[in-house]
Amino acid sequence: MIERLLSFLKELPGAQSGALAGKDDPKVAAAALMIHVMDADGVRQASEVTRLKQMLSEHYGVKGETLEALFRAGERADQEAIDLYAFTSVLKRHLDEEAKAEFIGIMWEVVFADGELHELEDNTVWRVAELIGVDRHERIAARQRAQRQAPDKAN
Repeated sequence: MIERLLSFLKELPGAQSGALAGKDDPKVAAAALMIHVMDADGVRQASEVTRLKQMLSEHYGVKGETLEALFRAGERADQEAIDLYAFTSVLKRHLDEEAKAEFIGIMWEVVFADGELHELEDNTVWRVAELIGVDRHERIAARQRAQRQAPDKAN
């Protein structure tokens, strides 16, 4: 799951520059949505955050303050947003159809990472999928794939 997220983030426009342009930056928008869905159930596992930062550092090529800046920018953008549209509109402009479906798959993997599906997480992924134009069948198929790969608790 993390490897796919990292690959996705690496392909976003501006990924190599290292500069963050706020919520209009596709990297920040993607990070904010990932943080939003991770926090939707009201439980943030420290191990999830630690692992995410480790993988970002190893595979995305960000370290130290740059890594922390991306994470903080995602958190800040999520906290300041009044809705998901601020992020989904950015991704909708920058992603093709395949990448949009892939992003929804990544979101489902984040949802099932703790082995549980909470109704708020389900609703968040549904709303993001609708806003970026991923159809119902693709969203459900992605959910089923992520659920099959999840820890036993989710199955």
